[in-house]
Amino acid sequence: MTMVGTPPPLPVRDRPAAADRTAGALSPMLRRLAEEQATGVLVREHGTLYLARGRVVHAESPLAPGLGVLLTAHGTLAAAAWQRAAERAGGTADAARLLLDAGVLPAGALELCHLDALYDAGYFALTPSSTPGRFRYDVTPRVGPLPSVPVVALERETLRRRLLLHRLWPDPAADSAPLIRADPASGAQVTSRRRAVLDRVDGVRTALEIARDLGRQAFHTLVDVRRLAAAGLVRAAPGARGLPPVPPIPPAPAAPPLTVTDPDIALLKRLRDALEAL
Repeated sequence: MTMVGTPPPLPVRDRPAAADRTAGALSPMLRRLAEEQATGVLVREHGTLYLARGRVVHAESPLAPGLGVLLTAHGTLAAAAWQRAAERAGGTADAARLLLDAGVLPAGALELCHLDALYDAGYFALTPSSTPGRFRYDVTPRVGPLPSVPVVALERETLRRRLLLHRLWPDPAADSAPLIRADPASGAQVTSRRRAVLDRVDGVRTALEIARDLGRQAFHTLVDVRRLAAAGLVRAAPGARGLPPVPPIPPAPAAPPLTVTDPDIALLKRLRDALEAL
């Protein structure tokens, strides 16, 4: 009779290690800066990330409307008030501080728009680039009155957004090229939100220019454009060249959902999900 020994235990995935695979998937340099709790400015081809003690405190991209646009587009703040604050301040954070100190803008509205702008610009800043990023250390943290987010949270949200766009319509050509209407655009029934986008499709404007014209986040406008493209209502102008294709997901296994404990970020995500469901 042959004796069979106890089989070896099955391998168990190290959950912390699995979750950690997402961090650094988009920018190994950003991951290293987060680990060393660096403070300074990371300049990439399509945007800039401002770090304070390893956390992202601000993001800018020429492809996304800034905080000032989001605050003033729909009456949250008078355009003249933002302009005066921007002229007096040395940057966005300083302008926001002036507005808060003057009682011109509620703190909650400012923080929500700031997070909207941060995730929006951060999405484009982390787009694959043809040139390496450059980091400039700065001993003065630019935290200001606005909330910051962990690097891993920005990376996970960026990956989630890439996957969402890919699922809606896998062709990224319409993201950054001039848009033209396609039949049967004239008689199609679309939501009022997407109708506003469709009405601005003229063969010249890109989705990102439409976002700035409407005072909306660029990513949410990309969602609308991809849904319009999937419905056969818009398409990229022939011969137009845009941003390089963005892979929808990283090669590593998907990370588990991010547990959000900050109430401001939790509110932002609920509002985001509601907008994307429209």
